Amino acid sequence: MYYIYIVQCTDGSYYTGITPDVCRRMQCHHAKKGAKYTRSHPVVSLCALWRTEEKAAAARLEYAIKKRMSREEKAALVARPALLPSFLPHLDAGAYAYVPDVTLEMCLQGEFHD
Repeated sequence: MYYIYIVQCTDGSYYTGITPDVCRRMQCHHAKKGAKYTRSHPVVSLCALWRTEEKAAAARLEYAIKKRMSREEKAALVARPALLPSFLPHLDAGAYAYVPDVTLEMCLQGEFHD
């Protein structure tokens, strides 16, 4: 199982990543041991989370969000993450499941178990 996530940073920017372990990855970002970007742009919230069975599918979604979407489109996706297929219709919508109601705080406390 792989997760694709969008977090918001202190400056309002978004960072998108993939991980097999959401809590561990959020803890790394929070401790400034995660991605280079989030070391200098601290994470303040987990905005959206999807899961998929395949690492390749996770990488495709991460790439599409990072490289094919503008900041405005990312903000719209964050506002309505369950509508992922309408934002990126070229991806196989059935490959991704939106995971609602998961917060950064839950992950930092190790409370998310899917």
